[in-house]
Amino acid sequence: MAMFTSRGSLHGLAVVALLCGLMFTSTMAFVVSNNSGKSSTSSSLHMTLLTAGGKKIDVPAGSSLKAACAKLGVKPRYSCQKGDCGSCTVSVGGSRIKACVGKVPPQPTLKSLQEKGLEVK
Repeated sequence: MAMFTSRGSLHGLAVVALLCGLMFTSTMAFVVSNNSGKSSTSSSLHMTLLTAGGKKIDVPAGSSLKAACAKLGVKPRYSCQKGDCGSCTVSVGGSRIKACVGKVPPQPTLKSLQEKGLEVK
């Protein structure tokens, strides 16, 4: 194992490591918004409103995140398609989820937002 003592060499390695990390990380994010004003046609079917790039869709909570990405026109990077590599990781409502194997999270409720200490207006 080679050791570098020069600051320039260490800086160069840090830049290369950063660039490699960016190549394997998705930067897509979804907003999961509180949908309390909408009424659902079925009390057993819980829908989650996802927003990305100005487009909004309602999807059933627990459904495939990969399918939701396709409906929104979002194309995460896929490599292994099994959730092992993490290249498809997207941010959904502040949580990082692997799109190839992940499920759409449930819609946050006013109560769950208040329990987390968030102000609800």
